[in-house]
Amino acid sequence: MRRFYVNWLNLLPKSSVIAHDLFMVWLVWTGLNFVRLTNYSGASLDNLWFNGTVVYVVAVQMIVLWAVGLYRGLWRFASMPDFANIVKGSVIGVLLIAMGLVLYNRLGTTSRIVLLCYPFALTAFLGTPRLFYRAYKDHYTTQAANANAVRTLIVGAGNAGDALVRDMRRFGTYVPVGFLDDSPRMRGAKVQGLPILGTVADLTTVARETATKLIVIAMPSVSGEGMQKILAACEATGLPFRTVPNLEDVLEGRSLPGELKEVAIEDLLGRQPIMPDWNAIRGWLGGRSVLVTGGGGSIGSELCRQCARNGAIRIAIVELDELAMITICSQLAREFPHVEVMQLLGNCGDPALMEHAMNKARPDAVFHAAAYKQVPLLETHLREAIRNNVLATETVARACLEAKVTNFVLVSTDKAVDPVNVLGASKRLAEMSCQALAKGQSTRFTTVRFGNVLDSAGSVVPTFREQIRRGGPVTVTDPDVTRYFMTIPEACQLILQAMALGQQEAIFTLDMGEAVPIRLLAEQMIRLAGKTPGKDVSIVYTGLRPGEKLHETLFHSDENYRSTSHPKILQALPRELQPSDVLKALDSMRVEVSKYDENRLAELLTATVPEFRPQADYSKPGRRDYVTVVPFEARRARKT
Repeated sequence: MRRFYVNWLNLLPKSSVIAHDLFMVWLVWTGLNFVRLTNYSGASLDNLWFNGTVVYVVAVQMIVLWAVGLYRGLWRFASMPDFANIVKGSVIGVLLIAMGLVLYNRLGTTSRIVLLCYPFALTAFLGTPRLFYRAYKDHYTTQAANANAVRTLIVGAGNAGDALVRDMRRFGTYVPVGFLDDSPRMRGAKVQGLPILGTVADLTTVARETATKLIVIAMPSVSGEGMQKILAACEATGLPFRTVPNLEDVLEGRSLPGELKEVAIEDLLGRQPIMPDWNAIRGWLGGRSVLVTGGGGSIGSELCRQCARNGAIRIAIVELDELAMITICSQLAREFPHVEVMQLLGNCGDPALMEHAMNKARPDAVFHAAAYKQVPLLETHLREAIRNNVLATETVARACLEAKVTNFVLVSTDKAVDPVNVLGASKRLAEMSCQALAKGQSTRFTTVRFGNVLDSAGSVVPTFREQIRRGGPVTVTDPDVTRYFMTIPEACQLILQAMALGQQEAIFTLDMGEAVPIRLLAEQMIRLAGKTPGKDVSIVYTGLRPGEKLHETLFHSDENYRSTSHPKILQALPRELQPSDVLKALDSMRVEVSKYDENRLAELLTATVPEFRPQADYSKPGRRDYVTVVPFEARRARKT
């Protein structure tokens, strides 16, 4: 019978809810008048329950309740906004009722006391049934699901923990048993009726005593150091653990509200994500056309999604890989049907293709993300590195100048600072070519430098993940090697923010905090997989690979950097150069590329990029003699 009653209430049509409120308005008004009149001897109660005044009051009040939006909500999810609508509707209603009665008969027999008490009584009579039904439904759902629900311990008793408990009780898949929180003010308190059972240090004991089956970390804004501490405590219990997504992931569509996700490596990096100035970005992108080279890659595809999300009406994608092109275009068509997507299959280093792309797309901004980026591979493919990273950049930049594109953004790398490898030198020369072409032009040329991008194709994170999946070993080049890291969405946000800043010949980079030791990254990824470093999965040090160095830097010593309007983005002043010398070198390289003369290309590269200090000897045909790459174990043995 109880189940039938609850299910019937779930099917109540809106007309039944309105009928309930009509009755409550009538009951409150006539009830208050009845109480008042019974206190006066000889007062007549004739026509008290139904008269012209009662009809007027009920009609006005229901119109007001409808206007304030009370009937757009459901009883099942009645909450504070519904209560606020009831209060607002009651106050506005009594004011309109009083004004109408004053105009009609100067209040006549209507008591001022009744008018004063009416909004309080109506709020109680409309709000209480909703409150009790919501509480009863939540209780009933929880009881019905408790038999099969997963007993869950929540770490973090803040706003995220409070919202998580509400969702758990609503859906019934999990049953929360309590909270853990390190805040002293939370000791002994309760949240949503659940006790704070201790601190993070008590996690193992509390989990055992409460028969917990799952741990959920409800602290989306915790620092990397704090997350590492919590993660260590979770691992000690041997139980599975999850975390709630942060607000940015929800808003950007990467996670669903209330979704539990595995702890990601970016949660442990010790740096809070950047928050771009979305107003500035949307203000520039809104209603504009953009072109993205390499639009099917890790950075390029996310850049396309963010442009579509922030108001671009046309996105032209230049991509050499057929599958990558199909994948990103299908996703854009599915998620952003209002955005026009142009497919331009081919090499962005082809001048005819780029001229065709500019004429067809008429872009306001061009994002040049196409490039080769694998350091060891490019050390033995100098010709391809120059052809794709340098000369293709020049081709795209010249096409932008001829089409009078407003903004050109070059995606570069921190390896371009004091380069020791072909990748860094080629990207540095690409920066120089843009700087040389920018002189006296209306097109704004902007360079954005990244550190390592987490989970990008061919990066260290997917490599480590695959090695861990196979059971190890995880190969790290050197125990002392460090890198700056950022996520793919952060990298693309930096690109868009740099474009919105609109500086000519500017070089931007993100303030990424402290560099992360790759050894620590490997250990954390092993732990995230539920394994123990050195026990379940070993770490092997193989020595620096060809072209690698221990530490990267974000700016050259001659590039004076300064802050920008965004607190997390820094701008460097470009170094002086002779545009004619750079452009002449590019012409010579184009000739040598056609001849496939790598020795001559090596000479031109080292001469044009004076800070380039290669670790390889390019002077001998067909050879790459790496003079500094020594395995770590051999170096340690040599020291001893």
